[in-house]
Amino acid sequence: MKRGKLVLGATLALGIVLFFGLSLQQHLTLDSLKSHQAAIEQYRQNQPLLAYALYGLLYITITGLSLPGAAVLTLAGGAIFGLFWSILLVSFASSIGATLAFLAARYLLRDWVRARFGQRLQAIETGLQRDGAYYLFTLRLVPVFPFFLINLAMGLTPMKTWTFYWISQLGMLAGTLVYVNAGTQLGNIDTLSGILSPGLLASFALLGLFPLLTKKLVDFLQSRKVYAGWRKPKRFDNNLIVIGAGAGGLVSAYIAAAVKAKVTLIEQQKMGGDCLNTGCVPSKALIRSAKFLSHVHRAAEFGIARASADFTFAEVMERVQQVIKSVEPHDSIERYTELGVDVVRGRAKIVSPWEVEVSTSDGAKTLTSRSIVIAAGAQPFLPPIPGIERIDCLTSDTIWQLREQPKRLLVLGGGPIGCELSQTFARLGCKVTQVDMAPRILAREDADVSELVTKRFQGDGVDVRISHTAKQFLLEDGEQSLLAEHAGQTVKIAFDQVLVAVGRAANVSGYGVEELGIALTPHNTVAANPFQQTNYPNIYAVGDVAGPYQFTHTAAHQAWYAAVNALFGHFKMFRTDYSVIPWATFTDPEVARVGLNEQEAQIQNIAYEVSTYGIDDLDRAIADNEAHGFVKVLTVPGKDKILGVTIVGEHAGDLLAEFVLAMKHGIGLNKILGTIHIYPTMAEANKYAAGVWKRNHAPQRLLDWLGHYHVWRRNA
Repeated sequence: MKRGKLVLGATLALGIVLFFGLSLQQHLTLDSLKSHQAAIEQYRQNQPLLAYALYGLLYITITGLSLPGAAVLTLAGGAIFGLFWSILLVSFASSIGATLAFLAARYLLRDWVRARFGQRLQAIETGLQRDGAYYLFTLRLVPVFPFFLINLAMGLTPMKTWTFYWISQLGMLAGTLVYVNAGTQLGNIDTLSGILSPGLLASFALLGLFPLLTKKLVDFLQSRKVYAGWRKPKRFDNNLIVIGAGAGGLVSAYIAAAVKAKVTLIEQQKMGGDCLNTGCVPSKALIRSAKFLSHVHRAAEFGIARASADFTFAEVMERVQQVIKSVEPHDSIERYTELGVDVVRGRAKIVSPWEVEVSTSDGAKTLTSRSIVIAAGAQPFLPPIPGIERIDCLTSDTIWQLREQPKRLLVLGGGPIGCELSQTFARLGCKVTQVDMAPRILAREDADVSELVTKRFQGDGVDVRISHTAKQFLLEDGEQSLLAEHAGQTVKIAFDQVLVAVGRAANVSGYGVEELGIALTPHNTVAANPFQQTNYPNIYAVGDVAGPYQFTHTAAHQAWYAAVNALFGHFKMFRTDYSVIPWATFTDPEVARVGLNEQEAQIQNIAYEVSTYGIDDLDRAIADNEAHGFVKVLTVPGKDKILGVTIVGEHAGDLLAEFVLAMKHGIGLNKILGTIHIYPTMAEANKYAAGVWKRNHAPQRLLDWLGHYHVWRRNA
C-alpha cells in the first residue's frame, strides 16, 4: 500500500513539475488560444474524432492534476467545437477529471488526515453523511470556491465515489453552459472591436450574474427542502414573533417595534429574563453589599481605627429584591406595550415554521408570523453526581430565595458565577468552601489572573479546593457532605448548603424545537448560522439558547442582527460580528477581557508580544488603597495592533471599554498613548500600558544618536 502511494504520488508530482517546468501553462491562455485558433480549427476539420479525443484527454488531465487552465479550456471548447459538442465534452471530461482528483486525494491523504485530525473531522463527516450530496451540489452550483479544492477536500470525506461523480456532473452543468457560450462568442472575434459585440457582452453579463442567479436557485431549493410538508399561511398576524423576554428577546422586539413592524413578544415567566431576575442584577446588588462590608473590615487601611456594621442576612437579601424591583420598569410589559410591542404572558409552542401556539390563563390561541425569534435562554446545569437528588441544591436561579444565612456553604464550580458568589457569601460571614476539578479557578483566564484572584479569595476566608473532582453527595444522620477525589485520595467536605455553579444549559425543549426538527449543535444549543438563522431560514435564535457566548450583552448584540435580518433579509442579510467580544467577572478584583489572552494565543499558535502595566504603580489606585492588579495587552509582534487585553483590578470592566473601542475600530496603542487621560483616574492605567509597549519599541539607535547630538550641543 505504501509503495503504491509513493508511486502514484511521485507520478502526480512529476506531471505537475513538468507542466510548470516546461511552461506549458503559457499555452492555456486566451492570447495563446486566439493566436492558434485557426490552426486548431483546421486540425479539427481534418481529424474531428481525434480532435475530440485529444481535447477530452487534455481536459481530464488538467482537472485530474488540479492544474490551472480549465476555464480557458472550456472557453476554447466553445470557440472550436461549438455549443452542443463542447457542453457534452466538457461536462463529462470535467466530471471524470474531478473524480480522478477526488480518488487521488482519498488514496494519498485521507488516512493521514484522519489520523491527525480525526476528532475534529467527526462533526463534519456526520453532516456530510446526512446532507453531503446537497452540500456538494451547492458548491458546484455556486462557484465561490475553486473547483479543484472541492475535489481534493471531498476526497477526504466518506462520500461515495458515484455520488461525487453524478452530483458534480449535474452541479457543474449550468456553469459549463455559461462558459462554453462565452467561448462561442470569443470564437467570432476578429478584431479588438469585436469585444463590444452584443453576443459577447451578453455572455459575460451572464457570467457576472451566474453566481447571483445560482445562489437564488440554491436558496429556493433549500427552502423547498426545509419547508416540504408545511403549509404556509396566505396572510400573517405578525411580522415577527419573539419567544422569551430576556435580553435577546427584548432587543429583538424593541427593534421590530421601532421600525413599525407588527411584533408579538411571548414570555411564560418574568419579563427581563435571567439577567434581571436571577443573574446580573441580583448578583451585582449582592456583590455591592458584600464589598461595603469588606471595606468596613479594612477600615484600618484607610486610617480609621475602628469600624463596624450591623446587618442581618435577610435584610441584605431583601435589598437585592428591592434593586430588582427598581430595575423592573425598564423591562416591564407596560413599557414595551407603549413602545408598540404586543406582549403576551403565556407558554409558547412553535407548531409550524410560521405558527406559534400560546397557552394563557384565558386559553390557547395560535398566532402566525413571517418570522420567529427564539430567545428562550438557559438554566443552571445540575451534573449527574451520585446522591445529588437527595440534596437540596441551590443554583444561581434559586439562591436568591435564601433568607437564613448558611453557616457552611459549599460552592461547586470555579467559573465566573461560582467565583463571584463564593467571595460574596464569604464576605457576608459564611464559611465558604469552593470546589473545582480544574487545576485553578477561572481556568479560561491566564494563570497569573487566577493566582491573583485566588490570593484575594483566601484573604476573604474562602477555602479554595482546586483539582478536587466531586464524586458523591452523602446525607448521613442529617449531615450533608461531599466526597471528592484529590491527588488520588478521597476528601470529605461537610456543608449546610450547596450552590451548584458548573455551567448553564440552553433551554431547547418544551416549545416545539424537537417537533419541528430545529437543528441543535453538539453542545445542545440551537444551531444558528452567521445570520442567526436556524435550519428554517425564517426562524432565528439568539442569546444563551444559541451561544456561543452566554452574556447579556452578546444576546442583545445578536438580537439586532436577528431582528434586522428577519424583517429586511429579503433585501440584504447581515452577518453577526463576533470580532470583538468583551466580558468581565465581577470578583474583587474584577477580571475583564477582550480578544486573546496568552493561553489562547499559545493554543492557536498565534505570535504575540506582551506589554504589562502593574496597577500597584498607579497614583489613583494607591490613593484608593486598591493598588493591585494589572493591565496586560497582547499585540502583533513589532506592531501596536491589539490582539487582546486582560485587566485585573478595581473597575476593570469599566476600564476595558477603551480597548474594546480600539479593537473594534483598529486603533493601536500609539493612539491610546497619545490620548489625554484625566489625572488621577484608574483609566490612566490604559495609557501607561500603552507606554510600556512604546518603551519596549523605542528606537535605541536613534536615541543613542540623539544623546551624542545633545552632548555636542552642550559643548558647542
